[in-house]
Amino acid sequence: MAKTPSPKAAAALPKTSTAAPAAKPKPAARKAKATAELAPPMREMPPNPPSRPSKELHAFPNPAPERDYVIQFQVPEFTCHCPLTGQPDFAHFTIDMIADKHCVELKSLKMYFWSYRDEGAFHEKVTNTILEDIVRVTQPRFIRITAKWYVRGGIYTNVVVEHQKKGWKPAPRVDLPTHGFESGLLR
Repeated sequence: MAKTPSPKAAAALPKTSTAAPAAKPKPAARKAKATAELAPPMREMPPNPPSRPSKELHAFPNPAPERDYVIQFQVPEFTCHCPLTGQPDFAHFTIDMIADKHCVELKSLKMYFWSYRDEGAFHEKVTNTILEDIVRVTQPRFIRITAKWYVRGGIYTNVVVEHQKKGWKPAPRVDLPTHGFESGLLR
């Protein structure tokens, strides 16, 4: 005589079903499932989302306002669009600046340059606008922006703009003697 399992043991046994067996997945569904299994896991968004382009420039107090010193920024990947054709324009910007009471904050400068990526702008206009915006925020003693625009239609364009604070006089230039390069190796 067969024993009947206790209710606790019966619950642990696999359930049997009288329903019809499930249909096999279609080939497209199998392929999608296989692709999903091979895909790398998606990364969660960071708590602080990535920065966005912005026309807002920030400044901080000059740590050495008692002396003239040059701050140079190199922006080799500037991008905007030609306002006539909509095609991308690329430039290498060099900003040489002698700060007075304030310096431009680097990350805000990066976001500022990024903000031009989807705008149409003539080379001359955008270079002058960038100078005006930095001057408005920092009021430097001196600033020079050199924009070297990459070739377009067989023509390179360089735009150089400057601003000098009224009454500021640069220190006299000091020319130091030049020395040959010494590596310690025999030639």
